[in-house]
Amino acid sequence: MSKITLFGLGAMGKALAVKYVDTGYTTTVWNRSSEKAQPLLDKGAKLAPSVAEGLEASDLIILCLLDNSSVKETLCKATHSLPGKTIVNLTSGTPSQARELSDWVTSQGAEYIHGGIMAVPDMIGSPHSVLLYSGKSAEAFGRIESHLAHLGTSKFLGTDPGSASLHDLALLSGMYGLFSGFFHATALIKSQSGTTASNFMQLLTPWLGAMTHYLGALAKQIDDGDYATQGSSMAMQVAGMGNIITASEQAGVSPDFIMPILMRMKQAAEEGYADADVSAVIEFTRLEKK
Repeated sequence: MSKITLFGLGAMGKALAVKYVDTGYTTTVWNRSSEKAQPLLDKGAKLAPSVAEGLEASDLIILCLLDNSSVKETLCKATHSLPGKTIVNLTSGTPSQARELSDWVTSQGAEYIHGGIMAVPDMIGSPHSVLLYSGKSAEAFGRIESHLAHLGTSKFLGTDPGSASLHDLALLSGMYGLFSGFFHATALIKSQSGTTASNFMQLLTPWLGAMTHYLGALAKQIDDGDYATQGSSMAMQVAGMGNIITASEQAGVSPDFIMPILMRMKQAAEEGYADADVSAVIEFTRLEKK
């Protein structure tokens, strides 16, 4: 029987702890407000009254707190208990925060693995739950991989501690871009009397599925730096987007959700990429250095 300690009992933290309890681990939990631990204690978990006792209860420590400043603030309460521990931080944040925490934790004599959870609490432990990890020591990850596998599919993304956060945020960016298009498309279709969002999904879902396959071709163009069009040129697509804007405004639907990409497409067309594929927009995504 293995031992594990979890810090943080929000919705995700509880889901992680429940999975370990149900799997048979000796599970110690800590939370700022200890009353949140009661349902887990009823299932057999142990409560750590202090951060130090939580760290001392196990060699493998998982944190899922509000933010990364809370992680450091928490661990600072018991730095004397950190040497020899493996810290897995599943708290959402930025790549730079992950790198800073990695440097600090390793300076205290512990191993550090940063993670990103691509799942909602109810998915934890299912095949659809994917957890991204990165850390300076691939060997450290290898030693604990079998324990992390209980939470879902594990993907180690290299020895840059910030890589898991970077991939996490990039994947979420893709998701929110999808949501943005969905909301605009649905608002547009709902402007017609008698239509429903649910019925529209019968058309939208297969269309988006087909376009998802096209992303592979765009990705290759971006990697190769070759934006030769495979169909509709940038100029043609800008014109088509203009029709969407006009129809939206006539229907009383704000075009704000799709204006950002149209702005970049227009810029690309005006700066030499009128005959290129839409993938050339990637050349206009960097912030200008001041």
